Amino acid sequence: KRWAEFRIEQREHKIRELQSESSHLNRKLNNALLRQTEDLAAAYLRCRGLALLHKNYRCRRGEIDLVMLDSSCPEQSLVFVEVRYRKTSAYGAPEETIIKTKQKRIIAAATHYLAATNALHHTTRFDVIAVTRPHYLPIVHWIKDAFV
Repeated sequence: KRWAEFRIEQREHKIRELQSESSHLNRKLNNALLRQTEDLAAAYLRCRGLALLHKNYRCRRGEIDLVMLDSSCPEQSLVFVEVRYRKTSAYGAPEETIIKTKQKRIIAAATHYLAATNALHHTTRFDVIAVTRPHYLPIVHWIKDAFV
């Protein structure tokens, strides 16, 4: 009887180890996919005349995926970009996942960025890049002035 209990404990331990490894690999894959999507968004915006200033700007208040400079207007604008990815839009569009609390964190991080870089004189804008890949080809949707 003790031997059977020991074997069951060993199997349960092995299952927990495998689950932990699996979640670690999923996390690594998701991080790589997120970096790839952010790179795609940065390239997309550069092709449309924006210049990349910072990528993944972090502070205590939050994170900004991309900080871009838009020189196409008479006055240069700093553009804070949130990048969102979904494989398909079957359960909602990627841009729909940016709720009010996330918007507040992005605005707080942008305020910190402006103060830290002494760029308080710039006009600012908050954009969203929503990326889906329904058939392995990315579809990029750029929403200017997504929130205030």
